[in-house]
Amino acid sequence: MTQQAAALQTYNNELVKCIEELCSKRDELNRQIKQEEEEKERLQHDIRVLSEKLSRVNESLTQRLAARATFDRTIAETEAAYTKILESSQSLLSVLKQEAGNLSKATEREEGGK
Repeated sequence: MTQQAAALQTYNNELVKCIEELCSKRDELNRQIKQEEEEKERLQHDIRVLSEKLSRVNESLTQRLAARATFDRTIAETEAAYTKILESSQSLLSVLKQEAGNLSKATEREEGGK
């Protein structure tokens, strides 16, 4: 019976050792799970922060693009109006020169006729 008791004691010791190893591995796995859960929470927080920032940047960009479009339209309209003013000024100058020439000729004829 002593031999059986010794074998039983050996099996018992090995069983206890295996259980302790499993518990140790489980504890390590729990530590890794906790670490990854914390990292997941940090990443989710970062994603929320970046999403909010992206939303603000998109909103600002939309407003700035609209403002630029308004500037572009105003500049185009102003340049078109300025071109019309230049054309009108050129026409007016041409008409004025022609009238001044006609007046000069009429004046010369009157002076020549005296």
